[in-house]
Amino acid sequence: MKNYIRHSITAIMTTGLLSSSAIAQSTSYNDDSSGLYIGASYGHLRVDGDNEFDDNKDAYQGTLGYGFNDYFALEASYIDFGDYGNDIAKAATDGYTLGIRLGLPITDNLSIYARGGQLWYETDYDVLGVNDSTDDEGLFAGLGLGYHLNEDWTLKVDYTLYDSDLNIDSATDDIDDANFSTDLKHAAIGFEYKF
Repeated sequence: MKNYIRHSITAIMTTGLLSSSAIAQSTSYNDDSSGLYIGASYGHLRVDGDNEFDDNKDAYQGTLGYGFNDYFALEASYIDFGDYGNDIAKAATDGYTLGIRLGLPITDNLSIYARGGQLWYETDYDVLGVNDSTDDEGLFAGLGLGYHLNEDWTLKVDYTLYDSDLNIDSATDDIDDANFSTDLKHAAIGFEYKF
C-alpha cells in the first residue's frame, strides 16, 4: 500500500510536468475551461486497518477548486468519512484536503483526471467506553472520470485512497520504514458546477 501512494504521487507529479509541456505546444487550448468550480460527491467508504476498524460506510465530500486550463487545477475539499468500527472500538473521522488535479480531455464531453495531495483530519473515537479525539495528517491519491453535461455542469466518478498514516515527513524520510495502520478507500459519484 505504501508503494501505491508513493508511485501514485510520483505519477501525478510527472504527469503534471508532461501536461505543462503539452499545454505550451498546444494551439487548441480552451480558455473557457479556466475558472472557479464547486462540487459535491457521495460514495462508498472502505476502511482497512491493522485493528478492529475494518468497515464499510458512506462518505460525503464537498469541493472548491480553481481550474487554470483543461489540464491543471488546485482543489480543496471537506470530507466526512462517517462512523465506523464495532461494539468494542468505534471512530468518526472528517477532514480537509488540499491538492492538485491533473486532467486529460478524451473527447469534447469526456475527460480523465488524477488527484493527489495532503489530508488533515480529526478522529473522534470510543474504545471500551473511553472517548477521545486525535488530529493528524496523511496523503491521498486518486483517479476519476468526468462527463461534461454542458459548459457549467460535470458528472464525475472517482476512486481515492486516503492513507491516514503516511505524511510528507515520513514519505521524504524513508518510505520503507513508514508505519501504516489504516487506509480509507473512497469510491464516489458526484457533480461539479463551474462559474
